[in-house]
Amino acid sequence: MTREPLPTHARVAIVGSGFAGLGSAIKLQQEGETDFVVLERADDVGGTWRDNTYPGCACDVPSHLYSFSFAPNPDWSRSFSPQPEIQAYLQRVARESGVLPKTYFGAELLEAAWSEADRRWSLRTVRGSLTAEFLILGSGFLSEPRVPDMPGLGSFGGHVFHSAQWDAGYDLTGKRVGVVGTGASAIQFVPPVAEQAGHLTLFQRTPPWVLSRRDSEIRESSRRAYHRVPLLRQLRRFGVYVLREGYVVGFAKQPKLMALFEKQARRHLAQQISDPELRAKLTPHYRLGCKRVLLSNDYYPALERPNVDVETGRIVEITPAGVLTEATDGSRVEHPLDVLIFGTGFHVTDPPIADRVRGRDGNTLAEHWKNTGMSALHGLTVEGFPNMFMLVGPNTGLGHTSIVFMIEAQLQFVLDALRTMRRQGLATIEPRPEAQRHYNEKIQKSLEGTVWNSGGCASWYLDEHGRNTTLWPTFTFTFRRQLRKVDEKEFTLSR
Repeated sequence: MTREPLPTHARVAIVGSGFAGLGSAIKLQQEGETDFVVLERADDVGGTWRDNTYPGCACDVPSHLYSFSFAPNPDWSRSFSPQPEIQAYLQRVARESGVLPKTYFGAELLEAAWSEADRRWSLRTVRGSLTAEFLILGSGFLSEPRVPDMPGLGSFGGHVFHSAQWDAGYDLTGKRVGVVGTGASAIQFVPPVAEQAGHLTLFQRTPPWVLSRRDSEIRESSRRAYHRVPLLRQLRRFGVYVLREGYVVGFAKQPKLMALFEKQARRHLAQQISDPELRAKLTPHYRLGCKRVLLSNDYYPALERPNVDVETGRIVEITPAGVLTEATDGSRVEHPLDVLIFGTGFHVTDPPIADRVRGRDGNTLAEHWKNTGMSALHGLTVEGFPNMFMLVGPNTGLGHTSIVFMIEAQLQFVLDALRTMRRQGLATIEPRPEAQRHYNEKIQKSLEGTVWNSGGCASWYLDEHGRNTTLWPTFTFTFRRQLRKVDEKEFTLSR
C-alpha cells in the first residue's frame, strides 16, 4: 500500500484489487513486469469479499477451488469458506506477493479515455491523473449493488441498506425487518437476521431452487497433511474441479437431467417445511438452473419461524411506514417496517464501469453496447478499445464452478499478449470486428438450448434484450484452451 502520489505514467494500469485485479498484479510481477499500478477505490484489497460483510456471508464454491492455483491455501477451515476467511486470504496473498507498494487506495477511476494520437490511455482518478499503455479492468460483475427503482422509496421513514453495504452499526434486535430479494445473499443473511428481528417479512417475487449445503469442517489433521504433502491438496482441488465440471452436462448439454436435481430440491423443501401453504409459496415453477442454484441448510427452517412471514404479493410502493403489496385478487396490505434490507444483487449486465471507459471514437463502453448488449472477444477485448483487457467480461460468468479459474485463463492470455507485443515491437492490440462478431454469434448459438436461456425464468443472466451476455456456455477447460495463446488472425496489431 502506498500513500505516495500517483505516477504520471505506467505501462499497465489495473482497476480493482479483488481476485481479478490482484491476480493481474501478481502475474505481471512474476513475469518481470514492474511498471504497473493497481487503482483501488476502497481502503483495502478484496473486492466483493471486502464489501460483503453481511451475517452468514460465505462462498458457494468449495474453498480449495475458490483460490488462486499459484497461491494455494492449505489452511481453509471449512469446505465452503466464510467471508472473513476469504478476505484474510486475499489480504495475505497481496501482502506476501509484494504488490501492495504498487497499489493505490482511495483511487477510484473516474474516467479512462483512449487517445489515438498518443496511443495510450488517459486516466482520471480521485487521487490524480496518469497515462498508461495498457488498461486492465478488474472490477468484475459483483461490484455495484443494484437497488430497484421502487415508487416511494425515498419517503420511507425507517432505515434502508443493501446487503453489499451492510450497516453493522444498526441493531436489528426486536425490529420489524423487511427483506426484498431471495437470491444468493438473502438466503445467507435471512436466517441470522430472523433470530434477531422482532418480526421479518420476506418479499418474494420468485422462489429460488435450494439444495442442501454439504458443508463440513476440514480437520486439523487434513490441514497438516496439505502442508506436508502439497500433492494431496492439488488432488483435492482437481477432484472438486472435475465434479463441478460435471454439472455442465445438465446445465448446458442435457437440461432434462436437471429433473434429477429438482427431485432432490423438492425433497429438501418437503423435509424442512411442514406447512403445506408455505411449501407451495416456496416451490419454483421453472427449471432448476435457470436462476442461480442456491445452497442452504438453514434458509427454509428460518422461514418457518413464528416471527417470519413470506409475502408473495406484488410490491406496489414503499410508503413512509413500510411496504404496500397487492395480491392477485387485487387486495392490498401495508406491512409496517422499521428497516428495509435489499438483497437484490448487482449491476451485472449494465456494469457502471462501462460508463467511465471511452474508446477510440469517444463513445463509452455503455454507449458501444447500448443496442446490442455486452459483447467482447473471449470476454476480454472489445473492438474500438485498443490495449484494454476486461477480466470477467461478457460471457465469462459461471453457473457451476469457480470464477477464479476463468480469471486465471484470461490472465494467461493477457501475459501472452504483452509478451507478443514486446517481442514484435507492437504498440496496440485490438480485436477485429469480424472476429468479435463471429465469436459472439457462436457463443449465443451455444447458449440457445441451455437451461439458463430456456429454463422458463427471468434471471440476472439475461440483459434487457433477452440475451445471455453473462455466462460461459460450456466446459471451462475449453475456455482455458482458447486463451492459451494469442491468435494474431483475430486481432489488428499496430507498430
